[in-house]
Amino acid sequence: MTKKILFTFFALLPLTAMAQTWTLQQCLDYASEHNLTVQKNRVSELDAAEQLSQKKAALFPSLSFSMSQSLGYRPFQEATVMVQNGMATSTNNKLTENGSYGINANWTIWDGGVNRKNIEAQKVQTELSAVQTELSLKTIQEQIAQLYVQILYTTEAKKVYEQICATAKQQLERGEERLKVGDLAKADVAQLEAQYASAQYDVVNTQTQIDGYKRQLKALLQLGIEEPFNVSADEMDDSRALAPIPDKQEVYEQALNSRPEIRAAELQASASDVQLNIAKRGYLPTISMNAGIGDSHYSASDDSYGEQLKRNLNGSIGLGVSVPIYDQRRTKTAINRARMAQTTAALDLQDKRINLGSAIENLWLNATSAQQRFISADAAVKSQETTYELTNEQFKEGLRNIVDLLQARDNMLQAQHNKLQSKYMTILNTQLLKFYEGGEITL
Repeated sequence: MTKKILFTFFALLPLTAMAQTWTLQQCLDYASEHNLTVQKNRVSELDAAEQLSQKKAALFPSLSFSMSQSLGYRPFQEATVMVQNGMATSTNNKLTENGSYGINANWTIWDGGVNRKNIEAQKVQTELSAVQTELSLKTIQEQIAQLYVQILYTTEAKKVYEQICATAKQQLERGEERLKVGDLAKADVAQLEAQYASAQYDVVNTQTQIDGYKRQLKALLQLGIEEPFNVSADEMDDSRALAPIPDKQEVYEQALNSRPEIRAAELQASASDVQLNIAKRGYLPTISMNAGIGDSHYSASDDSYGEQLKRNLNGSIGLGVSVPIYDQRRTKTAINRARMAQTTAALDLQDKRINLGSAIENLWLNATSAQQRFISADAAVKSQETTYELTNEQFKEGLRNIVDLLQARDNMLQAQHNKLQSKYMTILNTQLLKFYEGGEITL
């Protein structure tokens, strides 16, 4: 039995490890369901839908029922007179009870069309809430992609540092051997020790950066501190950095029709138009109707309870018209403010379009320049790696000094970093251009 339990435990270990490793798509999918900002915006969508239902219901009459029961007590009065529905009733009872009941209805028949315009305005707000949710989701997806690529870049850079660290260790060991036979000075060995220590520091520092990026990514995914987290940090082929970069003008034209920030600004402009229309209707009259049915009873009456309800039953109906003559400039002020809001919404839409174009152009410039740097850096890496290997071999043979070795190492390391940085910058910005164009982020 114990062997069976142990076998099951070890069999599940790989599954547990797999569950802790996240791909980019898994991160994007999880964030769309669990990110708190997105969830709050979805609640706002539901709230907007409820407000729309309420605006629609305002077109119909309201109906209410009222009831009151009261007791009267006059210990020192010989007779109590109660006037009820135009009839006076006298009683010697010191304790009396009175009840009244009513059903009332009110209906705004015409309010200048404000109610219907309110429905139109709320429909725009409901759609705007949905667009705001989409915008928050796309913003988070973009942040996730940036952090994910940063993790991939730093992870690959760590591998470079680890290779350099291993080489620096070998060089230090070789230097110590040469020191023993008097072939190398102590000062040179000290430099080799410093080189090895620096390489170790670079490895540790890079791992710290990776952990920091993972922490930020966990925060976007709303994962708790107790939950293990790792990403699928597979190296990307260099050919990904040589893929064609989308045309910035085509991306911009597509983004104008698909990006939620543009749609949100357009809806705000539409909402401002409706609000101006509503404000102008403040000059129009309002027609309303009301109706009611009432009844009552009194304990001092000689009639029975049922007879009183029959005799006291009464109904009413009325029609009211309200014509605004002077409203202390409220309507005029509302119209002027609505026009200013309309102008602000139009300017905001123009600003959003300009900012979108600037963002797309910036992505295109970053992708283009990074791709060109990658092509140059790729050639530089091959050259510097060859130089470093040759210098290292010559150093082992005593044909090069420590200064030459360290310089060759630094040149190779810088070239490798330039290549990695330009590669991942090209891939990220190219993917973001496709994302702005309406596509999905795929790594």
